[in-house]
Amino acid sequence: MPVPKYRTSRSKARMRRSHQAMSALTVSDCPHCHEPKLPHRVCLHCGQYNGIEVITVSKKGK
Repeated sequence: MPVPKYRTSRSKARMRRSHQAMSALTVSDCPHCHEPKLPHRVCLHCGQYNGIEVITVSKKGK
């Protein structure tokens, strides 16, 4: 089984992992209810996507 002949330096290891960083999520506002939502997803607050009601959201009373 192959084994590395020399230890990988910190610089080389960190350069290799430089593209693995997490990026922040893009959040946009729903044009109907102005709640934050992920792009290209149904709004979980009002149930609309692209101006059409896709799901019915039940309103829970207190």
